[in-house]
Amino acid sequence: MCGIIGIVGKSEVAASLYDALTVLQHRGQDAAGIATVDGERLRLHKGAGLVRDVFGTADMLKLRGRIGIGHCRYPTAGSESSAEAQPFYVNSPYGIALGHNGNLVNTEALRREMYEDDRRHINTDSDSEILLNILAHELQIQERHALTPDHIFKAVAGVHARARGGYAIVSLLLGYGIVAFRDPCGIRPLVLGERDVDGGKEYAVASESVALDILGFRRLRDVAPGEAVLLTQDGKLHSRHCAEGYPHAPCIFEYVYLARPDSMIEDVSVYKARLRMGERLAAKIARIKPDFAIDAVIPIPDTARTAASSLALTLGVPMREGFVKNRYIGRTFIMPGQSERVKSVRRKLNAIELEFRNKNVLLVDDSIVRGTTSKQIIQMARDAGATKVYFASAAPPVRFPNVYGIDMPAPDELVAHDRSEEEVQRLIGADWLVYQDLADLEAAVAEGNEKLTRFDSSCFNGEYVTGVEPTYLRDLEFTRSDTAKSQRRQA
Repeated sequence: MCGIIGIVGKSEVAASLYDALTVLQHRGQDAAGIATVDGERLRLHKGAGLVRDVFGTADMLKLRGRIGIGHCRYPTAGSESSAEAQPFYVNSPYGIALGHNGNLVNTEALRREMYEDDRRHINTDSDSEILLNILAHELQIQERHALTPDHIFKAVAGVHARARGGYAIVSLLLGYGIVAFRDPCGIRPLVLGERDVDGGKEYAVASESVALDILGFRRLRDVAPGEAVLLTQDGKLHSRHCAEGYPHAPCIFEYVYLARPDSMIEDVSVYKARLRMGERLAAKIARIKPDFAIDAVIPIPDTARTAASSLALTLGVPMREGFVKNRYIGRTFIMPGQSERVKSVRRKLNAIELEFRNKNVLLVDDSIVRGTTSKQIIQMARDAGATKVYFASAAPPVRFPNVYGIDMPAPDELVAHDRSEEEVQRLIGADWLVYQDLADLEAAVAEGNEKLTRFDSSCFNGEYVTGVEPTYLRDLEFTRSDTAKSQRRQA
């Protein structure tokens, strides 16, 4: 889960890239970077930390050019070091910089191919560097001094033929422009926009439409699964489908948690999808607990607020703001390790005692992943004087690792893995727990776009649309668990 942005403009783009990254910051807080093209030279600045901390005035002044890409990183593959901040750059052929959102599931096989067959050295543990070198190799195969759009699209088709997983890419190709593409199943999102300026049109691609909105770009459409778009330095747009025959299965967790509510993904309003999630969850509560006594519905800020509002309205129960959020604490879900997540909850939220005292409250969250945050929040409600604390999740139980770019790696770190809902209820300390049904979740999203008939819901049902080797899941547990991450940080 990273944020990516690319712009081909008629004037300097660094400030626009910076602004876009600030509204994509929720997608990654580990590192940030911007690359621009200044004549025949690539300008690049990146580092660890939030966007506002990575880029100072002097850094921005050096990022000259009217073509550029930006990236904010959330580490899933690789380590959390600043060496893996993106964009990555390789100087041959032509000079390419690349930013990547997602994760590959055949990384090790590709790493061996890079070394043994392509004679390319991979310097980090990042699958993004592997994707960059695959693209470079496929462009080199074209053996052209002057590439045409056809050659570039053939190179992207070569990437799709080799890489397996979920990915959305923005890349700078010096002398040509921006090449952006999306995995054949469309797991990770990518949206295309344009705006009219003196002298013609400017184009942009981004992880979410909200980045286009704040820059004044009109959302044209989503980049289709397997499609590549070429935004040339002279302001022309070319596109082609470079992979066919795959199921279209966007990540449903984008709608549950990852994306901002003011974004449109696959022509579906994230905000309206979350409203429908709340309505369907309320219908389930009314069906299975018709005599349920709830004095107030209280959302856990901020992602769950939309679903909680429609849930409360459907049940006819008042919604109250029972928790105040510290705006200066990052998203707990994407903290780098479990100990950091645990410490962050109390720093992040404070209970309003008057909304809990002597009340039966229904807490609503977007999902329950590890369960530690939910447990602490339930205890906070009890400490504030709640009589009963019920808990509702707008998503189904997270029982399986996510392998396409979301940090749900080790099954034994997922509270619902191999546990019943009653067992989870006891573990988190709720008086009653209710989960959204998967069919209702998928229907809530698909209602916004009748063409969506399938989703990547693998973290809920264990069905991986690209196929995953059992050995990969075992290796993932050892390399990307919180314990493994802690050991790497201490090394």
